[in-house]
Amino acid sequence: MARKPEPPAKIGAHFEAPQRQGKRLPAIFYRTEAGGEPVRAWLKGLLAEDRKRIGEDIKTVEFGWPAGMPVCKPLRDGIYEVRTNLAQNRIARVLFYIDKKGRMVLLHGFVKKTQKTPGEDLALAKSNKSKHERGLQ
Repeated sequence: MARKPEPPAKIGAHFEAPQRQGKRLPAIFYRTEAGGEPVRAWLKGLLAEDRKRIGEDIKTVEFGWPAGMPVCKPLRDGIYEVRTNLAQNRIARVLFYIDKKGRMVLLHGFVKKTQKTPGEDLALAKSNKSKHERGLQ
Protein backbone atom coordinates (compact mmCIF):
# COMPACT_ATOMS: atom_id res chain seq x y z
CA MET A 1 0.00 0.00 0.00
CA ALA A 2 1.40 3.43 -0.97
CA ARG A 3 2.09 5.94 1.78
CA LYS A 4 0.31 9.26 1.72
CA PRO A 5 2.71 12.20 1.35
CA GLU A 6 3.06 14.37 4.42
CA PRO A 7 1.51 17.85 4.34
CA PRO A 8 3.98 20.57 3.23
CA ALA A 9 4.10 22.19 6.71
CA LYS A 10 5.83 19.07 8.08
CA ILE A 11 8.44 18.70 5.32
CA GLY A 12 10.85 21.12 6.93
CA ALA A 13 10.84 23.72 9.66
CA HIS A 14 12.25 26.36 7.31
CA PHE A 15 8.95 26.47 5.44
CA GLU A 16 7.21 27.75 8.56
CA ALA A 17 9.42 30.84 8.97
CA PRO A 18 7.18 33.20 6.91
CA GLN A 19 4.49 32.85 9.59
CA ARG A 20 6.59 35.13 11.82
CA GLN A 21 4.64 38.35 12.15
CA GLY A 22 6.01 41.84 11.69
CA LYS A 23 9.12 43.51 10.47
CA ARG A 24 12.43 42.37 11.85
CA LEU A 25 14.01 45.71 11.03
CA PRO A 26 11.38 48.49 10.62
CA ALA A 27 12.43 51.31 8.31
CA ILE A 28 12.14 54.98 9.24
CA PHE A 29 13.20 58.07 7.33
CA TYR A 30 16.08 60.15 8.69
CA ARG A 31 14.66 63.57 9.58
CA THR A 32 16.72 66.78 9.51
CA GLU A 33 16.56 69.36 12.29
CA ALA A 34 14.31 71.42 10.00
CA GLY A 35 11.94 68.44 9.71
CA GLY A 36 12.81 67.42 6.16
CA GLU A 37 13.11 63.79 5.12
CA PRO A 38 15.71 63.66 2.33
CA VAL A 39 15.08 60.05 1.26
CA ARG A 40 11.30 60.54 1.16
CA ALA A 41 11.75 63.73 -0.91
CA TRP A 42 14.14 61.92 -3.29
CA LEU A 43 11.69 59.04 -3.71
CA LYS A 44 8.82 61.43 -4.50
CA GLY A 45 10.88 62.80 -7.38
CA LEU A 46 11.24 59.39 -9.02
CA LEU A 47 8.91 57.60 -11.42
CA ALA A 48 6.21 55.49 -9.76
CA GLU A 49 7.75 52.28 -11.16
CA ASP A 50 11.15 53.18 -9.65
CA ARG A 51 9.60 54.01 -6.26
CA LYS A 52 7.79 50.68 -6.28
CA ARG A 53 10.96 48.68 -7.00
CA ILE A 54 12.97 50.54 -4.35
CA GLY A 55 10.13 50.11 -1.84
CA GLU A 56 9.97 46.37 -2.51
CA ASP A 57 13.71 46.04 -1.88
CA ILE A 58 13.49 48.06 1.36
CA LYS A 59 10.59 45.80 2.42
CA THR A 60 12.72 42.72 1.64
CA VAL A 61 15.35 44.01 4.08
CA GLU A 62 12.75 44.97 6.71
CA PHE A 63 11.17 41.50 6.78
CA GLY A 64 14.24 39.43 5.89
CA TRP A 65 16.98 40.98 8.04
CA PRO A 66 19.76 40.04 8.03
CA ALA A 67 19.65 40.27 4.24
CA GLY A 68 22.65 39.83 1.99
CA MET A 69 23.53 40.21 -1.63
CA PRO A 70 22.11 40.97 -4.09
CA VAL A 71 19.62 43.24 -2.26
CA CYS A 72 21.74 44.48 0.66
CA LYS A 73 25.44 45.07 1.17
CA PRO A 74 27.45 46.45 4.10
CA LEU A 75 29.63 49.42 3.17
CA ARG A 76 31.62 50.82 6.12
CA ASP A 77 31.19 52.63 9.43
CA GLY A 78 27.95 50.75 10.12
CA ILE A 79 26.33 51.92 6.88
CA TYR A 80 24.60 49.50 4.52
CA GLU A 81 23.07 49.92 1.08
CA VAL A 82 19.81 48.62 -0.34
CA ARG A 83 20.56 47.78 -3.97
CA THR A 84 17.82 48.19 -6.57
CA ASN A 85 17.96 47.58 -10.32
CA LEU A 86 15.74 50.03 -12.18
CA ALA A 87 14.47 50.11 -15.77
CA GLN A 88 16.81 51.30 -18.53
CA ASN A 89 19.81 49.64 -16.87
CA ARG A 90 19.89 52.14 -13.98
CA ILE A 91 20.84 51.33 -10.40
CA ALA A 92 19.48 52.99 -7.25
CA ARG A 93 20.96 52.86 -3.77
CA VAL A 94 19.43 53.72 -0.41
CA LEU A 95 22.01 54.04 2.34
CA PHE A 96 20.94 53.19 5.89
CA TYR A 97 22.18 52.25 9.33
CA ILE A 98 20.63 50.34 12.21
CA ASP A 99 20.05 52.57 15.22
CA LYS A 100 20.19 51.46 18.85
CA LYS A 101 16.41 51.01 18.82
CA GLY A 102 16.81 48.35 16.10
CA ARG A 103 15.40 50.44 13.26
CA MET A 104 16.59 50.75 9.68
CA VAL A 105 17.21 54.51 9.35
CA LEU A 106 17.10 55.55 5.67
CA LEU A 107 19.86 58.16 5.43
CA HIS A 108 20.41 58.93 1.74
CA GLY A 109 19.20 57.75 -1.67
CA PHE A 110 20.60 58.21 -5.16
CA VAL A 111 20.75 56.73 -8.65
CA LYS A 112 24.26 55.48 -9.36
CA LYS A 113 26.15 56.87 -12.31
CA THR A 114 29.49 55.16 -11.59
CA GLN A 115 30.55 51.63 -10.63
CA LYS A 116 31.73 52.64 -7.15
CA THR A 117 29.56 54.37 -4.55
CA PRO A 118 30.58 58.05 -4.80
CA GLY A 119 32.48 59.36 -1.78
CA GLU A 120 30.21 62.38 -1.40
CA ASP A 121 27.13 60.12 -1.15
CA LEU A 122 28.79 58.00 1.54
CA ALA A 123 29.98 61.14 3.38
CA LEU A 124 26.45 62.56 3.37
CA ALA A 125 25.06 59.30 4.76
CA LYS A 126 27.73 59.29 7.50
CA SER A 127 26.90 62.89 8.39
CA ASN A 128 23.17 62.10 8.58
CA LYS A 129 23.94 59.02 10.68
CA SER A 130 25.93 61.13 13.17
CA LYS A 131 23.14 63.71 13.41
CA HIS A 132 20.55 60.98 13.94
CA GLU A 133 22.63 59.28 16.64
CA ARG A 134 23.04 62.59 18.49
CA GLY A 135 19.29 63.05 18.43
CA LEU A 136 18.77 59.63 20.06
CA GLN A 137 20.95 60.44 23.11
